[in-house]
Amino acid sequence: MKILFEGSLSVKAVILSGKREVFDVLIDERKKDRDTAFIIRKAEEKGISVKRMPRSEIDLLASGKTHGGVLCTASERIYDKLEDCFQDKNPFLAILEGIEDPFNFAYALRTLYAAGCSGVLLNGRNWTQQDNLIAKSSAGASEYIRLIDCENMEKTLLDCKQKGCQVYCAMRKDAVEMYDVDYTGPFVLAIGGEKRGLSKLVLNQSNQNIMIPYANDFKNALNASSAVAAVAFEVVRQRRK
Repeated sequence: MKILFEGSLSVKAVILSGKREVFDVLIDERKKDRDTAFIIRKAEEKGISVKRMPRSEIDLLASGKTHGGVLCTASERIYDKLEDCFQDKNPFLAILEGIEDPFNFAYALRTLYAAGCSGVLLNGRNWTQQDNLIAKSSAGASEYIRLIDCENMEKTLLDCKQKGCQVYCAMRKDAVEMYDVDYTGPFVLAIGGEKRGLSKLVLNQSNQNIMIPYANDFKNALNASSAVAAVAFEVVRQRRK
């Protein structure tokens, strides 16, 4: 199955990440900026066909209008393995569950990658099937970050625990404030969508539930990408310190 990716950031990420087979790169024949030259060079280094085309032809192939004259076609993603995440010296893994909005999912991946997440554990419904949208909305981060497709999340979490990980679930029941948790060791952060939250299967593996303290009496949950940002950069702060 060929998947079309649109825009320089997405195309560059698809080429550089090595998570897919790239079939060809399609570029506006009048486009000659430095970023485009870099994409062409990297594609040629990897033996990928580069085709210069009139902008009108590229517009017909693209689904949107923000492609900037750069497209590529590639295969479905090759998922990573859990053991790849434990190549990192101090693993920080994440679970994203029940996220209804693909943009929210993409923004969460973008934040996790920026915060140094070792890999994201996925099961059931996720938005990676909308590859082009996810790649573009995550500024390419979805192609770089490790994604692990977990057929048995309970077993995966038990494996993580055996490797020394704590499991922290974003759930207000029996929770401590996120600032009172030590993130300097290996751990798994589990965050669910604001409507469905986390599954019981994941919550049953929690070592500690955590909550994001609010500055006022607001009863509603943050969306997943906002919650991810709040906790992930507390992780960055603690680990830098």
